[in-house]
Amino acid sequence: MLSPSAGKPVPKNELVNVASLLSAYYEYTPNSAIEAEKVVFGTSGHRGGALKKSFNEAHVLAIAQAVCEYKKEKGYNGVLYIGKDTHALSTPAQMSTLRVCAANGVHVAISKEDAYTPTPLVSFAILEHNRTSDEAADGIVITPSHNPPQDGGFKYNPPNGGPADTDVTSVIEKRANEILQNALKDVKTVSYEEALASEYVCEHDFIEPYVEALGEIVDMQAVQKANFKMAAHPLGGSSIEVYERIKSCYGLELEIIHPYVDFTFSFMTADHDGKIRMDCSSPYAMASLVQLKEQYDLAFGNDTDSDRHGIVTPKGGLINPNHYLSVAVWYLFTHRKNFTKDLKVGKTLVSSSMIERVCQSLGVNIYEVPVGFKWFADGLFDGRLGFGGEESAGAAYLRQNGRVWTTDKDGIIMTLLAAEIMAVTGKDIADIYAEFEEKFGRSYYARIDAPATAEQKKILKNMNEDSVTAETFGGEKIEKILTRADGNGAPIGGLKIVTANAWVAMRPSGTEEIYKIYAESFISEEHLKSIQKEAQKMMQELFL
Repeated sequence: MLSPSAGKPVPKNELVNVASLLSAYYEYTPNSAIEAEKVVFGTSGHRGGALKKSFNEAHVLAIAQAVCEYKKEKGYNGVLYIGKDTHALSTPAQMSTLRVCAANGVHVAISKEDAYTPTPLVSFAILEHNRTSDEAADGIVITPSHNPPQDGGFKYNPPNGGPADTDVTSVIEKRANEILQNALKDVKTVSYEEALASEYVCEHDFIEPYVEALGEIVDMQAVQKANFKMAAHPLGGSSIEVYERIKSCYGLELEIIHPYVDFTFSFMTADHDGKIRMDCSSPYAMASLVQLKEQYDLAFGNDTDSDRHGIVTPKGGLINPNHYLSVAVWYLFTHRKNFTKDLKVGKTLVSSSMIERVCQSLGVNIYEVPVGFKWFADGLFDGRLGFGGEESAGAAYLRQNGRVWTTDKDGIIMTLLAAEIMAVTGKDIADIYAEFEEKFGRSYYARIDAPATAEQKKILKNMNEDSVTAETFGGEKIEKILTRADGNGAPIGGLKIVTANAWVAMRPSGTEEIYKIYAESFISEEHLKSIQKEAQKMMQELFL
């Protein structure tokens, strides 16, 4: 249900109390016997809240110690690059992490002058280091992504530069919980001052090398020549300084909206549920930028760690993430000479089938995986995937010469790519997508969430083909029932039903007490609603 506050400024009395939040980080002690207070690595690291005792200093100390032990076990002797976003808990969490790393003799690199560091810049730094060094570097990004202001998060990126796979996170998660259960007795620490003064902590310029190399991934000359009037909205996140450098380096007419950090994110408009959420794919969170669409040739935003993108054009307003992914794939494989048919396009199984129809028209193969960008990391790293994208507005692609750029989502190159596409084609992103609908049919796509207990989520996660007894769905014959992704054979953690002109996927959330139903129809809005109702009925019967 849509909140009456959606798309509106949040009242001052509902903003997070930063002082209480920081106090809770240090003073609250999680109970390792309570499931909700344990370390849990979802699709993108461990996330939680200090006030809920799910992201406190104890969690960070335990995870950091587990990461240090994992590095030594694997022989990763290179630098550990550490980035952080602008959530209030990110800086204290970085401080806690440095105390552990220095005590364990792990060399770390943090941003110069304690600046904020976007996720893609950490991935970029790891890959650039490992390209010329025999000592394997890896990284940590302290961020809960687009989550509300009171949340914190911790991600580990191994030497391939991308989000750690489950074979890695399961080891770190298990060890961190053992440390928590043992009252942190296994954690090695020094004081924060000792850590900074030690030989193990150094500063690194994450921004300049990344900005200077942008011409290798985006046709910045075309963007310059177009002389667009553009706006970038970092949503108070870590890309503020990056866009400032991009603006000066390439001489762009680029206005940066709200170029400052506010831990309460008071300038945000509420998301669909009335909460502050820095989700650049949400029309409610992005309402203030969408209102300005006619003032710019192109406007765009990123979430707080800059791994997601939101594209706003005069004709299309906030472009649906699935629509933009389809346009980006078409453009790259028709305008990059090194994007040959040997490369595949990675998509999550809940992303729009319009991507598949575009690829089929180009003779390009699809690599479909479960939810989570980690599934694309190896393919981007070794050059098998030209592009990897997910429905939640996260994507990355190869450089113009076919070499890897980042193996984590990069919202910054996706916003700049939109400028290149419009500059080269002379068309609005919305107009290009409209051409796809004329050629391939119109997509009706939606996701709905519903409450689910831990037991119900477990039932859903363990569904199999036998869970579906019907032969038809939405009036069409069922062609496929998937519990594993076609691309890599990895478990979906739910179920996907495919017919000739539609599909539906049901899976539990990894971080919230809800389950999600994703559905798409190429027939009509009414047909979409009918398959959603069938899916809900199936879930209700399953939970009885």
